[in-house]
Amino acid sequence: MSKIDVRGMSCPQPVLMTKNAIQSNPESVQIIADDNTAVNNISRFLEYEGYKYEIKEMDEDYIISAKK
Repeated sequence: MSKIDVRGMSCPQPVLMTKNAIQSNPESVQIIADDNTAVNNISRFLEYEGYKYEIKEMDEDYIISAKK
C-alpha cells in the first residue's frame, strides 16, 4: 500500500500526488489530507479511476483508504 501525506497542499497537488501513487502501486493507496476541498477532489479522481474508497476523520485530518 502506498501512503501519501497531502496536508497543507492546495489543489491540484493532492490529486497529482494521488495519481503518482496509484501509478506506482495500483492495488491500494492511503492518503492523509487536512482540507475538505482536497478530499472531494481526490474522491472524484479515485471514482473516475475505478477505486473503492473509505474516508475516516481523525482529529482535524481525513484518511482516505482506496483499493482497486
